[in-house]
Amino acid sequence: MSDEMQAEFWFDPVCPWAWITSRWMLEVEQVRPVRTHWNIMSLAYLNIHQHEGKDLSEEYLKRMQQAWGPVRICEAARRERGDEVLLPLYTAIGTRFHNDQNRGLPALQEAVAEVGLPESVLEAAGSDEFDDAIKESHSRGMDLVGLDVGTPIISVGGAAFFGPVVTPAPRGEAAGKLWDGVLLVTGTDGFFELKRTRDRRPIFT
Repeated sequence: MSDEMQAEFWFDPVCPWAWITSRWMLEVEQVRPVRTHWNIMSLAYLNIHQHEGKDLSEEYLKRMQQAWGPVRICEAARRERGDEVLLPLYTAIGTRFHNDQNRGLPALQEAVAEVGLPESVLEAAGSDEFDDAIKESHSRGMDLVGLDVGTPIISVGGAAFFGPVVTPAPRGEAAGKLWDGVLLVTGTDGFFELKRTRDRRPIFT
């Protein structure tokens, strides 16, 4: 379509809220003229390095160190296959991590195999070889919205924002209506924030 919009979406595969928003984004594509380009970012880099780990528990810091592995695998896959591999790999990893609650190495092995990638991309999990590229992609997203947010980040039509944080993911026309509303408020000059306290855990179905 000539009026199709291009959206940029930044995700860290370990974030459950980004996962739900990504599934909403796929619903939006079915009911609105928008297509999404997928980009990686890193909660580990954001929280440990950019925020220097301030006010984070030891347990959370440990989880953030472990979070490097999946995003490094995503970047290795992108080098191997191009940007187009990010969505299917994210879907394969996210389904196992979030829907199935399986975050071990076997889950990553299965995800890599599912999208037809060589096992060698798994070696990136324990290497900093691709960290500069991850940080570059991460910074491209963060530079649009500032350092007070996390993942996901969406940029569309000259407006960029964190979120939306929603659970469960709206489906069908409900997804489209949320998209319309998000575009309306984020396209308003000087608009910064709508928020309320979360009263439920992520719902993945």
